Amino acid sequence: MRVGIVLEQCLAAVPGGTGRYSLEMARALSHTREGDDSLVSWTALHSTVDAARLGGVEGPYRLPVPPRLLSEAWARGFGPAPRALDVVHAPTLLVPPVRSTPLVVTIHDVVPWSHPGTLTKRGQAWHRRMATQAARRASAVVVPTLAVREALHEVLDVGVPVTVIGEGIAPALRPPRDAQERAERLELPESYILFSGTPEPRKGLDTLMSALRRSEAPEVPLLLTGGAGWGGVDAVLDRDAQSLGPGRVRRLGRLSDQDLAVVMSRATVLAVPSRAEGFGLPVIEAQSLGTAVVCSDSPALVEVAGGAARVVPRGDDAALARALSDVVGSERQRSALVREGRKNALRFSWDLAARRLWALYRSLS
Repeated sequence: MRVGIVLEQCLAAVPGGTGRYSLEMARALSHTREGDDSLVSWTALHSTVDAARLGGVEGPYRLPVPPRLLSEAWARGFGPAPRALDVVHAPTLLVPPVRSTPLVVTIHDVVPWSHPGTLTKRGQAWHRRMATQAARRASAVVVPTLAVREALHEVLDVGVPVTVIGEGIAPALRPPRDAQERAERLELPESYILFSGTPEPRKGLDTLMSALRRSEAPEVPLLLTGGAGWGGVDAVLDRDAQSLGPGRVRRLGRLSDQDLAVVMSRATVLAVPSRAEGFGLPVIEAQSLGTAVVCSDSPALVEVAGGAARVVPRGDDAALARALSDVVGSERQRSALVREGRKNALRFSWDLAARRLWALYRSLS
């Protein structure tokens, strides 16, 4: 079986969680294939595609259209598309206009409907349009959680099977042998709160910063990993960081998997205050590394955390401040979260997800 996968999101200026999903899923698909299975990747026209290049994956083949034009063409249902394949998988809503080849589309969340204000107007319209097309044209739809499947059926008439296939922890996300040297280079404090991800409006960073301004908040630094954000969040973060005082908030930027593993494994607690998520990859990444998690009650986060996180209401800065203070201040509570979190993280594997995808592909060919 010859499967094509669109890896354009890996080349985006802000790849985000869907870029991570695309890359890790393609990597897992490549080494769980059987017999004469093959995986072929496709992107728009770029001068370099190194960020989408993977061992064991043929390509990337570049379609003869630059990214912006390809996105606009595919939104209208035309333009060049991957070809000579048995199945095509769009791991994001950038869905190619294939006609006679079975098409699988991953829909990560329903944010364009549930939290439209966290997207630009253009982004909201594009995501709704592409999700609607996917629901109409796909041979099968994949979602990361039961919560997304339930919500998707509330906003779209999906006439094909919707299969829940979760995510996993990248094999490279493990503390390396030189962890101590990396910690010293990164100047990691003894105790800190960690936020991991791309700053954007739905991530709830405003709630987290408000929580840290409260008197009941723990007096430890906040470290943030991830690239530059959008939607004005970066400017607000800089302003709030200044208001909290010198050294209270540090931005580490985008890190390698090895550095991220060191930062995440040494954090006192990971804060995930999102207003909406489709999965919440940092939750299981932190749990696998033995870090306690405090997250919002976004349904997908609660589902993925598996009862092994401290859960607070979305947007409630007082509750978040109390939860962070409790976890930071109580070794007993923290140890319990760590213990249960490690068990929960064992439920998730990119290889398991890839094998389930191969089974889905075969059912369509």
